[in-house]
Amino acid sequence: MTTEQKQLITATVPVLKENGVLLTTHFYNRMFTHNPELKNLFNMGNQQSGKQQTALAMAVLAYAENIANPGVLMPVVDRIGHKHVSLEIRPEQYQTVGRHLLASIQEVLGDAATPEIVGAWGAAYQQLADLMSGHEAKLYGQNIAKEHGWTGWRPFKVGKKETESTEITSFYLYPADGGKVMAHAPGQYISIRVFLPEMSLYQARQYSVSSVPAQDYYRISVKAEKGVDLDTNGLISNHLHQMVNIGDVIDITAPAGDFKLAEDLAAPVVFISGGVGLTPMMSMLQHLVAKAYQHPITWLHGCRNRSVHAFKEQLDEVVRTSEHINQQVFYDAPTESDKKEGIMEGVLDLKKIKSLSRVPGTKYFVCGPAAFIRKQYNDLIAMGVDKEAILFEEFGPALLQLK
Repeated sequence: MTTEQKQLITATVPVLKENGVLLTTHFYNRMFTHNPELKNLFNMGNQQSGKQQTALAMAVLAYAENIANPGVLMPVVDRIGHKHVSLEIRPEQYQTVGRHLLASIQEVLGDAATPEIVGAWGAAYQQLADLMSGHEAKLYGQNIAKEHGWTGWRPFKVGKKETESTEITSFYLYPADGGKVMAHAPGQYISIRVFLPEMSLYQARQYSVSSVPAQDYYRISVKAEKGVDLDTNGLISNHLHQMVNIGDVIDITAPAGDFKLAEDLAAPVVFISGGVGLTPMMSMLQHLVAKAYQHPITWLHGCRNRSVHAFKEQLDEVVRTSEHINQQVFYDAPTESDKKEGIMEGVLDLKKIKSLSRVPGTKYFVCGPAAFIRKQYNDLIAMGVDKEAILFEEFGPALLQLK
Protein backbone atom coordinates (compact mmCIF):
# COMPACT_ATOMS: atom_id res chain seq x y z
CA MET A 1 0.00 0.00 0.00
CA THR A 2 1.13 3.55 -0.70
CA THR A 3 1.36 6.22 1.98
CA GLU A 4 -1.54 8.05 0.35
CA GLN A 5 -3.72 4.92 0.48
CA LYS A 6 -2.96 4.40 4.15
CA GLN A 7 -3.92 8.01 4.83
CA LEU A 8 -7.22 7.49 3.00
CA ILE A 9 -7.96 4.39 5.09
CA THR A 10 -7.20 6.29 8.30
CA ALA A 11 -9.53 9.07 7.15
CA THR A 12 -12.42 6.59 6.92
CA VAL A 13 -12.15 5.60 10.61
CA PRO A 14 -14.88 8.09 11.77
CA VAL A 15 -17.21 6.72 9.08
CA LEU A 16 -16.56 3.16 10.22
CA LYS A 17 -17.22 4.08 13.85
CA GLU A 18 -20.61 5.53 12.89
CA ASN A 19 -21.69 3.16 10.10
CA GLY A 20 -19.60 0.02 10.54
CA VAL A 21 -22.49 -2.32 11.45
CA LEU A 22 -24.63 -0.87 8.66
CA LEU A 23 -21.82 -1.64 6.22
CA THR A 24 -21.19 -5.18 7.43
CA THR A 25 -24.92 -5.97 7.53
CA HIS A 26 -25.23 -4.84 3.92
CA PHE A 27 -22.13 -6.86 3.05
CA TYR A 28 -23.46 -10.12 4.48
CA ASN A 29 -26.88 -9.65 2.86
CA ARG A 30 -25.23 -8.97 -0.47
CA MET A 31 -22.84 -11.90 -0.26
CA PHE A 32 -25.52 -14.42 0.74
CA THR A 33 -27.79 -13.16 -2.05
CA HIS A 34 -25.12 -13.63 -4.71
CA ASN A 35 -23.37 -16.64 -3.15
CA PRO A 36 -26.01 -18.52 -1.12
CA GLU A 37 -23.73 -21.56 -0.89
CA LEU A 38 -21.65 -19.62 1.64
CA LYS A 39 -24.50 -19.94 4.15
CA ASN A 40 -23.14 -23.46 4.68
CA LEU A 41 -19.85 -21.95 5.82
CA PHE A 42 -20.97 -19.04 8.00
CA ASN A 43 -22.68 -19.25 11.38
CA MET A 44 -26.27 -18.33 10.56
CA GLY A 45 -27.19 -18.17 14.24
CA ASN A 46 -24.72 -15.32 14.74
CA GLN A 47 -26.08 -13.75 11.57
CA GLN A 48 -29.62 -13.80 12.98
CA SER A 49 -28.50 -12.30 16.30
CA GLY A 50 -26.34 -9.62 14.66
CA LYS A 51 -23.24 -10.75 16.56
CA GLN A 52 -21.29 -11.59 13.41
CA GLN A 53 -22.03 -8.22 11.81
CA THR A 54 -20.86 -6.44 14.95
CA ALA A 55 -17.73 -8.58 15.25
CA LEU A 56 -16.78 -7.90 11.63
CA ALA A 57 -17.40 -4.17 12.03
CA MET A 58 -15.09 -4.14 15.07
CA ALA A 59 -12.43 -6.07 13.17
CA VAL A 60 -12.58 -3.76 10.14
CA LEU A 61 -12.36 -0.72 12.41
CA ALA A 62 -9.36 -2.14 14.27
CA TYR A 63 -7.63 -2.86 10.98
CA ALA A 64 -8.28 0.68 9.70
CA GLU A 65 -7.00 2.21 12.94
CA ASN A 66 -3.78 0.20 12.69
CA ILE A 67 -3.30 0.30 8.93
CA ALA A 68 0.14 1.89 9.35
CA ASN A 69 1.33 -1.06 11.44
CA PRO A 70 -0.99 -4.09 11.02
CA GLY A 71 1.60 -6.25 12.77
CA VAL A 72 0.22 -5.14 16.14
CA LEU A 73 -2.93 -7.10 15.27
CA MET A 74 -1.10 -10.43 15.04
CA PRO A 75 -2.67 -11.81 18.25
CA VAL A 76 -6.08 -11.15 16.67
CA VAL A 77 -4.92 -12.55 13.33
CA ASP A 78 -3.79 -15.70 15.13
CA ARG A 79 -7.10 -16.11 16.95
CA ILE A 80 -9.15 -15.60 13.78
CA GLY A 81 -6.72 -17.78 11.83
CA HIS A 82 -7.35 -20.70 14.17
CA LYS A 83 -11.10 -20.25 13.66
CA HIS A 84 -10.69 -20.16 9.89
CA VAL A 85 -8.49 -23.24 9.80
CA SER A 86 -11.00 -25.04 12.00
CA LEU A 87 -13.71 -24.18 9.45
CA GLU A 88 -11.54 -25.15 6.45
CA ILE A 89 -11.37 -21.60 5.03
CA ARG A 90 -9.16 -21.42 1.93
CA PRO A 91 -7.47 -18.49 0.08
CA GLU A 92 -9.91 -18.45 -2.84
CA GLN A 93 -12.76 -17.65 -0.47
CA TYR A 94 -11.01 -14.43 0.51
CA GLN A 95 -11.43 -13.23 -3.07
CA THR A 96 -15.20 -13.77 -2.97
CA VAL A 97 -15.46 -11.94 0.35
CA GLY A 98 -13.28 -9.09 -0.92
CA ARG A 99 -15.40 -8.60 -4.03
CA HIS A 100 -18.57 -8.23 -1.98
CA LEU A 101 -16.91 -6.03 0.64
CA LEU A 102 -15.69 -3.50 -1.92
CA ALA A 103 -19.06 -3.49 -3.67
CA SER A 104 -20.75 -2.90 -0.31
CA ILE A 105 -18.49 0.07 0.43
CA GLN A 106 -19.54 1.62 -2.86
CA GLU A 107 -23.24 0.87 -2.36
CA VAL A 108 -23.42 2.05 1.27
CA LEU A 109 -21.23 5.14 0.99
CA GLY A 110 -22.55 6.20 -2.41
CA ASP A 111 -20.83 9.32 -3.80
CA ALA A 112 -18.51 9.40 -0.79
CA ALA A 113 -16.89 6.20 -2.06
CA THR A 114 -14.56 7.90 -4.51
CA PRO A 115 -12.40 5.79 -6.84
CA GLU A 116 -9.43 6.69 -4.65
CA ILE A 117 -11.13 5.44 -1.47
CA VAL A 118 -12.35 2.25 -3.13
CA GLY A 119 -8.87 1.69 -4.53
CA ALA A 120 -7.31 2.22 -1.11
CA TRP A 121 -9.70 -0.25 0.49
CA GLY A 122 -9.04 -2.73 -2.30
CA ALA A 123 -5.32 -2.56 -1.54
CA ALA A 124 -5.96 -2.70 2.20
CA TYR A 125 -8.19 -5.74 1.88
CA GLN A 126 -5.66 -7.57 -0.29
CA GLN A 127 -2.97 -6.83 2.28
CA LEU A 128 -5.20 -8.26 5.01
CA ALA A 129 -6.17 -11.29 2.90
CA ASP A 130 -2.50 -12.03 2.22
CA LEU A 131 -1.69 -11.67 5.92
CA MET A 132 -4.54 -13.95 6.98
CA SER A 133 -4.16 -16.63 4.32
CA GLY A 134 -0.40 -16.67 4.83
CA HIS A 135 -0.80 -17.22 8.56
CA GLU A 136 -3.47 -19.85 7.99
CA ALA A 137 -1.21 -21.69 5.52
CA LYS A 138 1.33 -22.01 8.35
CA LEU A 139 -1.34 -23.39 10.68
CA TYR A 140 -2.46 -25.92 8.06
CA GLY A 141 1.17 -26.90 7.57
CA GLN A 142 1.68 -27.36 11.31
CA ASN A 143 -1.34 -29.68 11.49
CA ILE A 144 -0.04 -31.81 8.64
CA ALA A 145 3.42 -32.01 10.22
CA LYS A 146 2.11 -33.27 13.57
CA GLU A 147 1.84 -36.97 14.30
CA HIS A 148 -1.54 -38.22 13.04
CA GLY A 149 -2.34 -34.69 11.87
CA TRP A 150 -4.64 -33.84 8.97
CA THR A 151 -6.52 -30.99 7.32
CA GLY A 152 -10.07 -30.84 6.03
CA TRP A 153 -13.24 -32.50 7.25
CA ARG A 154 -12.73 -36.04 8.53
CA PRO A 155 -15.50 -38.52 9.49
CA PHE A 156 -15.61 -39.57 13.15
CA LYS A 157 -17.84 -42.14 14.82
CA VAL A 158 -19.60 -41.56 18.13
CA GLY A 159 -18.20 -44.24 20.42
CA LYS A 160 -19.96 -43.22 23.62
CA LYS A 161 -22.46 -40.70 25.01
CA GLU A 162 -22.21 -39.87 28.68
CA THR A 163 -24.47 -37.64 30.79
CA GLU A 164 -22.46 -35.12 32.83
CA SER A 165 -25.38 -33.08 34.23
CA THR A 166 -29.03 -32.41 33.47
CA GLU A 167 -27.86 -30.12 30.64
CA ILE A 168 -24.45 -31.36 29.49
CA THR A 169 -23.69 -34.58 27.61
CA SER A 170 -20.24 -35.78 26.54
CA PHE A 171 -19.61 -37.33 23.13
CA TYR A 172 -16.57 -39.56 22.61
CA LEU A 173 -15.48 -39.28 18.96
CA TYR A 174 -13.27 -41.88 17.25
CA PRO A 175 -11.89 -41.74 13.67
CA ALA A 176 -14.27 -43.67 11.39
CA ASP A 177 -11.28 -44.99 9.45
CA GLY A 178 -9.89 -46.65 12.57
CA GLY A 179 -6.84 -44.40 12.60
CA LYS A 180 -5.33 -42.20 15.29
CA VAL A 181 -5.89 -38.53 16.05
CA MET A 182 -3.60 -35.57 16.52
CA ALA A 183 -3.13 -34.82 20.22
CA HIS A 184 -4.74 -31.46 20.95
CA ALA A 185 -3.22 -28.77 23.13
CA PRO A 186 -5.26 -28.61 26.37
CA GLY A 187 -7.87 -25.89 25.93
CA GLN A 188 -8.32 -26.19 22.15
CA TYR A 189 -11.54 -26.91 20.27
CA ILE A 190 -12.66 -28.94 17.27
CA SER A 191 -15.28 -28.01 14.67
CA ILE A 192 -18.26 -30.27 14.05
CA ARG A 193 -20.34 -30.05 10.87
CA VAL A 194 -23.94 -31.26 10.75
CA PHE A 195 -26.79 -30.91 8.26
CA LEU A 196 -29.83 -29.15 9.71
CA PRO A 197 -32.98 -30.22 7.81
CA GLU A 198 -34.87 -27.25 9.29
CA MET A 199 -32.59 -24.90 7.38
CA SER A 200 -31.50 -27.16 4.51
CA LEU A 201 -27.97 -26.10 5.37
CA TYR A 202 -24.75 -27.53 6.72
CA GLN A 203 -23.63 -25.67 9.82
CA ALA A 204 -20.35 -25.94 11.72
CA ARG A 205 -19.69 -25.12 15.35
CA GLN A 206 -16.67 -25.25 17.61
CA TYR A 207 -16.72 -27.30 20.81
CA SER A 208 -13.87 -27.43 23.30
CA VAL A 209 -12.16 -30.77 23.74
CA SER A 210 -12.89 -31.71 27.36
CA SER A 211 -10.63 -34.78 27.58
CA VAL A 212 -6.94 -35.16 28.27
CA PRO A 213 -4.80 -35.14 25.08
CA ALA A 214 -4.78 -38.62 23.53
CA GLN A 215 -4.43 -40.32 20.16
CA ASP A 216 -7.55 -42.50 20.14
CA TYR A 217 -10.47 -40.06 20.49
CA TYR A 218 -11.71 -36.56 21.30
CA ARG A 219 -14.36 -35.86 23.90
CA ILE A 220 -16.63 -32.85 23.64
CA SER A 221 -19.18 -31.91 26.31
CA VAL A 222 -22.21 -30.12 24.89
CA LYS A 223 -24.91 -28.15 26.68
CA ALA A 224 -28.50 -28.70 25.54
CA GLU A 225 -30.36 -25.43 25.00
CA LYS A 226 -33.91 -24.76 26.17
CA GLY A 227 -36.57 -22.39 24.94
CA VAL A 228 -39.04 -21.97 22.11
CA ASP A 229 -37.07 -19.56 19.95
CA LEU A 230 -33.64 -21.17 19.69
CA ASP A 231 -31.10 -19.72 17.29
CA THR A 232 -29.02 -21.95 15.05
CA ASN A 233 -26.38 -22.47 17.74
CA GLY A 234 -29.00 -23.99 20.02
CA LEU A 235 -30.39 -26.07 17.18
CA ILE A 236 -26.99 -27.67 16.60
CA SER A 237 -26.36 -28.43 20.27
CA ASN A 238 -29.82 -29.94 20.58
CA HIS A 239 -29.34 -31.86 17.32
CA LEU A 240 -26.31 -33.53 18.89
CA HIS A 241 -28.25 -34.36 22.06
CA GLN A 242 -31.41 -35.61 20.35
CA MET A 243 -30.38 -36.96 16.95
CA VAL A 244 -26.77 -38.15 17.23
CA ASN A 245 -26.35 -41.58 18.79
CA ILE A 246 -23.63 -44.14 19.38
CA GLY A 247 -22.39 -45.42 16.04
CA ASP A 248 -23.39 -42.31 14.09
CA VAL A 249 -20.77 -40.56 11.95
CA ILE A 250 -20.14 -36.80 11.95
CA ASP A 251 -17.45 -34.67 10.29
CA ILE A 252 -14.86 -32.78 12.31
CA THR A 253 -11.67 -30.82 11.68
CA ALA A 254 -8.36 -31.01 13.54
CA PRO A 255 -8.00 -29.21 16.89
CA ALA A 256 -7.41 -25.47 16.79
CA GLY A 257 -7.47 -22.44 19.07
CA ASP A 258 -5.04 -20.19 20.94
CA PHE A 259 -6.68 -20.58 24.37
CA LYS A 260 -4.37 -23.28 25.68
CA LEU A 261 -1.73 -24.19 28.20
CA ALA A 262 1.79 -23.19 27.29
CA GLU A 263 4.08 -26.19 26.86
CA ASP A 264 6.65 -24.61 29.20
CA LEU A 265 4.12 -23.53 31.84
CA ALA A 266 5.78 -23.45 35.28
CA ALA A 267 3.70 -21.22 37.56
CA PRO A 268 0.59 -21.32 39.75
CA VAL A 269 -2.61 -21.66 37.70
CA VAL A 270 -6.12 -20.38 38.41
CA PHE A 271 -9.03 -21.73 36.36
CA ILE A 272 -12.18 -19.55 36.45
CA SER A 273 -15.26 -20.91 34.68
CA GLY A 274 -18.97 -20.24 34.42
CA GLY A 275 -21.49 -22.87 33.30
CA VAL A 276 -20.40 -24.88 30.28
CA GLY A 277 -17.25 -22.71 30.18
CA LEU A 278 -15.54 -25.36 32.29
CA THR A 279 -15.14 -27.69 29.28
CA PRO A 280 -11.73 -26.46 28.04
CA MET A 281 -10.59 -26.21 31.68
CA MET A 282 -11.32 -29.91 32.18
CA SER A 283 -8.77 -30.80 29.52
CA MET A 284 -6.23 -28.41 31.04
CA LEU A 285 -6.74 -29.70 34.58
CA GLN A 286 -6.60 -33.37 33.61
CA HIS A 287 -3.41 -32.73 31.64
CA LEU A 288 -1.71 -31.05 34.60
CA VAL A 289 -2.81 -33.81 36.97
CA ALA A 290 -1.54 -36.48 34.56
CA LYS A 291 1.91 -34.87 34.42
CA ALA A 292 2.01 -34.44 38.23
CA TYR A 293 2.21 -30.66 37.97
CA GLN A 294 3.92 -29.36 41.10
CA HIS A 295 2.70 -25.75 41.14
CA PRO A 296 -0.53 -24.75 42.96
CA ILE A 297 -3.77 -25.08 40.97
CA THR A 298 -6.99 -23.28 41.91
CA TRP A 299 -10.29 -24.39 40.38
CA LEU A 300 -13.11 -21.80 40.57
CA HIS A 301 -16.51 -22.52 39.07
CA GLY A 302 -19.95 -20.96 39.09
CA CYS A 303 -23.29 -22.35 37.88
CA ARG A 304 -26.97 -22.31 38.81
CA ASN A 305 -27.14 -25.38 41.05
CA ARG A 306 -25.92 -28.93 41.65
CA SER A 307 -28.09 -30.47 38.91
CA VAL A 308 -26.32 -28.52 36.18
CA HIS A 309 -22.84 -28.82 37.71
CA ALA A 310 -21.02 -31.02 35.20
CA PHE A 311 -18.10 -33.24 36.26
CA LYS A 312 -18.72 -32.46 39.95
CA GLU A 313 -17.88 -35.92 41.33
CA GLN A 314 -14.81 -36.22 39.12
CA LEU A 315 -13.55 -32.79 40.18
CA ASP A 316 -14.19 -33.46 43.86
CA GLU A 317 -12.14 -36.66 43.59
CA VAL A 318 -9.26 -34.84 41.88
CA VAL A 319 -9.21 -32.24 44.66
CA ARG A 320 -9.36 -34.90 47.40
CA THR A 321 -6.40 -36.81 45.98
CA SER A 322 -4.12 -33.87 45.24
CA GLU A 323 -2.36 -31.63 47.71
CA HIS A 324 -1.71 -28.99 45.04
CA ILE A 325 -5.32 -28.33 44.00
CA ASN A 326 -7.87 -26.09 45.73
CA GLN A 327 -11.48 -25.71 44.65
CA GLN A 328 -14.20 -23.13 45.29
CA VAL A 329 -17.68 -23.42 43.77
CA PHE A 330 -20.52 -20.90 43.62
CA TYR A 331 -24.20 -21.78 43.02
CA ASP A 332 -26.91 -19.23 42.32
CA ALA A 333 -29.16 -21.10 44.76
CA PRO A 334 -27.23 -23.52 46.97
CA THR A 335 -29.11 -25.80 49.35
CA GLU A 336 -28.17 -26.10 53.02
CA SER A 337 -26.39 -29.34 52.14
CA ASP A 338 -24.41 -27.50 49.44
CA LYS A 339 -23.40 -24.82 51.93
CA LYS A 340 -22.13 -27.47 54.35
CA GLU A 341 -19.82 -28.64 51.54
CA GLY A 342 -18.42 -25.12 51.32
CA ILE A 343 -20.32 -24.08 48.19
CA MET A 344 -20.89 -20.33 48.19
CA GLU A 345 -24.02 -18.45 47.11
CA GLY A 346 -24.33 -16.10 44.16
CA VAL A 347 -22.27 -15.29 41.10
CA LEU A 348 -18.62 -16.32 41.27
CA ASP A 349 -16.97 -13.44 43.13
CA LEU A 350 -13.19 -13.38 43.37
CA LYS A 351 -13.33 -10.84 46.17
CA LYS A 352 -14.95 -13.47 48.42
CA ILE A 353 -12.12 -15.98 47.95
CA LYS A 354 -9.49 -15.25 50.57
CA SER A 355 -7.21 -18.06 49.42
CA LEU A 356 -6.96 -16.83 45.83
CA SER A 357 -3.38 -16.99 44.57
CA ARG A 358 -1.60 -13.63 44.44
CA VAL A 359 1.79 -15.15 43.63
CA PRO A 360 3.61 -13.16 40.91
CA GLY A 361 3.63 -15.07 37.65
CA THR A 362 0.31 -16.83 38.29
CA LYS A 363 -1.64 -17.56 35.09
CA TYR A 364 -5.41 -17.04 35.04
CA PHE A 365 -7.68 -18.83 32.56
CA VAL A 366 -11.26 -17.53 32.25
CA CYS A 367 -14.12 -19.03 30.24
CA GLY A 368 -17.88 -18.57 30.30
CA PRO A 369 -20.58 -16.15 29.07
CA ALA A 370 -19.38 -12.72 27.95
CA ALA A 371 -20.73 -10.92 31.03
CA PHE A 372 -19.05 -13.49 33.27
CA ILE A 373 -15.70 -13.06 31.52
CA ARG A 374 -15.91 -9.28 31.72
CA LYS A 375 -16.61 -9.35 35.48
CA GLN A 376 -13.79 -11.78 36.27
CA TYR A 377 -11.33 -9.91 34.06
CA ASN A 378 -12.16 -6.54 35.62
CA ASP A 379 -11.97 -7.99 39.13
CA LEU A 380 -8.56 -9.51 38.42
CA ILE A 381 -7.28 -6.19 37.05
CA ALA A 382 -8.65 -4.40 40.13
CA MET A 383 -6.71 -6.88 42.27
CA GLY A 384 -3.49 -5.84 40.52
CA VAL A 385 -3.13 -8.80 38.16
CA ASP A 386 -1.16 -8.05 35.00
CA LYS A 387 -3.50 -8.23 32.01
CA GLU A 388 -0.93 -10.33 30.14
CA ALA A 389 -1.39 -13.03 32.81
CA ILE A 390 -5.12 -13.35 31.99
CA LEU A 391 -6.24 -15.57 29.13
CA PHE A 392 -9.92 -15.87 28.24
CA GLU A 393 -12.01 -17.81 25.75
CA GLU A 394 -15.20 -16.23 24.44
CA PHE A 395 -17.53 -18.74 22.80
CA GLY A 396 -18.83 -17.30 19.51
CA PRO A 397 -17.74 -14.11 17.68
CA ALA A 398 -15.06 -12.05 19.41
CA LEU A 399 -17.02 -9.11 20.84
CA LEU A 400 -15.12 -8.56 24.09
CA GLN A 401 -12.42 -5.92 23.98
CA LEU A 402 -10.66 -6.26 27.30
CA LYS A 403 -7.00 -5.73 26.42
